[in-house]
Amino acid sequence: MALQALARELKPEHITGTVIIVPAANAPAVRAGARVSPLDGGNLNRSYPGSARGAPTAQVAEFISRQLLPRADVALDLHSGGNNSVYVDAAFVYRGPTEQLWQTKSQIAQRLGLPYVIVVAEKFEPGSINSAGDDAGIPIVSTELAGGGTVNRRTLADIRRGLHRFLTDQGILRDGAELAILGGAELQALAASSPRAGEVTSAGAADADRPAQQWLELVAESGIPAEIPGFVEPLVDLGDEVRKGETVALVYSIDEPQRDPVGHRAELDGVVTVVRRPTLVLRGSFVMHIARRIDAPAELS
Repeated sequence: MALQALARELKPEHITGTVIIVPAANAPAVRAGARVSPLDGGNLNRSYPGSARGAPTAQVAEFISRQLLPRADVALDLHSGGNNSVYVDAAFVYRGPTEQLWQTKSQIAQRLGLPYVIVVAEKFEPGSINSAGDDAGIPIVSTELAGGGTVNRRTLADIRRGLHRFLTDQGILRDGAELAILGGAELQALAASSPRAGEVTSAGAADADRPAQQWLELVAESGIPAEIPGFVEPLVDLGDEVRKGETVALVYSIDEPQRDPVGHRAELDGVVTVVRRPTLVLRGSFVMHIARRIDAPAELS
């Protein structure tokens, strides 16, 4: 939605350089409301660098990595949690692969202004567009925005503001170019009433009660897999602070209704960052993820 609004409104006289917008990179999957393409079962964000001789999803990945990325100085991947997960609204950044690239990605993530920044290890997912960007030396920052196949007003307002800021920071949006990228007056009012801590809105008001951006890191201990198949009862909410050893979810057996539910505990102190949306889980499916708190890079201070 945010990219479509940008594509409709952006005019050549607004910009310096080139803006390439791909509103639905894996269009068959988008139409199906699924993570994978109904054409070949391919997950685009696990298919890079792709292959021109491969299945349709691999061909799309090849086109993006070989034709579009080399034309870019910087890229954003607006991603969401899909149908199976709901995330805190966050910029999503891979560490490395060089100090300069890491600093550039960190600056972009901070300036997007989303409530959280989630950091993962270098080459976290080798087939992702982030890894393709790292291989090409192009800074790519992704997002995780809501999920569960839904959208909400605050998330949409935040990322529209972030896009405007991103284009301005990169020197793409010309001085004096005014874009109504926030959408209608209702969205503008929502965004203006909810600035980040210390951030002054266009109306000149600051909301000190709005939490500052939080930096988190997903590590090996973050994921909590279901020990049995069944129904999940979450005991904590997205964004909650939890302690190592705390029971954060119960899983009720389908086949043994007389059995006590199995408690699932956090393996580290941190913040509930991802929660599974469907109540039904298979053994080994992740119930939720807990990310540990980290400091923002020193150069951003």
